[in-house]
Amino acid sequence: MTGAAPDWSLYRTFLAVMEEGSLSAAARALGIAQPTVGRHIEALELALGGDALFTRSPGGLMPTEAALALRPHAQAMAAAAEALVRTASGAAEAAAGTVRVTASEIMGAEVLPPILTDFHEAHPQVSIELALSNRNEDLLRREADIAVRMARPTQEALLARRIGLVWVGLFAHRRYLQRHGEPQAMDDPGQVAVGFDRDASIPKSVASLGLPPARQFFAFRSDSDLAQLSAVRAGFGIGGCMFGLAARDPNLVHVLKGTRFSMEMWVVMHEDLKASRRMRLMFDHLVEGLTAYAATSQPPA
Repeated sequence: MTGAAPDWSLYRTFLAVMEEGSLSAAARALGIAQPTVGRHIEALELALGGDALFTRSPGGLMPTEAALALRPHAQAMAAAAEALVRTASGAAEAAAGTVRVTASEIMGAEVLPPILTDFHEAHPQVSIELALSNRNEDLLRREADIAVRMARPTQEALLARRIGLVWVGLFAHRRYLQRHGEPQAMDDPGQVAVGFDRDASIPKSVASLGLPPARQFFAFRSDSDLAQLSAVRAGFGIGGCMFGLAARDPNLVHVLKGTRFSMEMWVVMHEDLKASRRMRLMFDHLVEGLTAYAATSQPPA
């Protein structure tokens, strides 16, 4: 290994090749020439001791064990670089700059857009980045500035505000019920279930709804919450839905009413961001907007 640390641009190119699977695709993603991508990879390999980072295969470039070990460190550098740009995008006491918010697919696509729209109308100089992921982004590594989470945060050094409980029940579209009838139980003959595919973290929630925690039980399987909700809205079958979302669609009917579970909702940011006015404004706005949403997502008495 050489004495000088590799330039950040080499790691940036490395991550692009990891994500795109070829030098040409990485070049297009980065907006640079393909030979430059090749030189960056060669320079990084040399700086790290000469081990190959990729091998060629019929499907493109395959990462070696060395590349797989390097990836999380390069991702941490990328997150830090992005956080640096966001931090520098506005003065601390100005309602201007960039705020990166992360949330689950359902929250980010179904709940947050009108809340963020209201924020931008009030603070048009603040640009908003919204990252949708069902994994918890690491706020300590500044992968995001503010997170909306459906579980109590466990990391230290975070400013966290508990919004309350959001309830999920079982719903079906009216078209589905016209074809299959009102279910008395999920395993009634002729009933169709919508649920998870391969995500090992989901069966606990499924069990909370009284459903068998086995993927084979579901006729429609997806680890995307949005895909599951879309299938329920299309009349494919019976699936879980937040009461607050179901209340917006008169065609979604609450079935098996004794079956439901709750999730805690939190708004979280790194405590060091309290000095930034745009971060405080966004944090407080999310707390207010999500508190109003949580009030609509309670089960009927």
